[in-house]
Amino acid sequence: MTRLLLIGPPGAGKGTQAVRLSEACGVPAISTGDIFRANVAEETELGLKAKEFMDAGKYVPDSLTNDLVRSRLHEADVAGGFLLDGYPRTTAQVDELDDILAAGGHSLDVVVLLVADSDEIVTRLSKRALDQGRSDDTEEVIRHRLDVYEEQTAPLIDLYQSRDLVVTVDGLGSVDAVTTRITDALLERGIVLTLN
Repeated sequence: MTRLLLIGPPGAGKGTQAVRLSEACGVPAISTGDIFRANVAEETELGLKAKEFMDAGKYVPDSLTNDLVRSRLHEADVAGGFLLDGYPRTTAQVDELDDILAAGGHSLDVVVLLVADSDEIVTRLSKRALDQGRSDDTEEVIRHRLDVYEEQTAPLIDLYQSRDLVVTVDGLGSVDAVTTRITDALLERGIVLTLN
């Protein structure tokens, strides 16, 4: 069983690496965005509540996010492990995740922290915004997102480092190079991945 958490700034390639790692581990990649979208599409009770906040452009409150994640982590495909991306985002959510996992006699195995130079990320996201015609993703907006990420994530990283769960990996370079760095870091923690 492998229970991983993937953390990194916007533009560090978390989504791409999450897919690769989940395939290599044989566990589902779970992101809060995917959970929200699936529950909204299925019109579940929790999904409809989340939709009210999303439609209003507001953050979905921790209590609702926690309920959605708890529900997802109790699905059958998660029995063999998972890779979480985008949750937890707050120390309160860390406590909730701990409780969810402890109820099943489990805990996180590793937290993979993707790091990348801010200027490189700004360049990468600016190019992506241009390619996708997203004129709202200006350098100022991107830098603000990076600041918010740093503010929100620093306490989580400190907490997980105090538990000796964090492996730090350079998120820049080719997709294959980053994947190799992650698999090497996980191997040092005794987690063997089979990449195709």
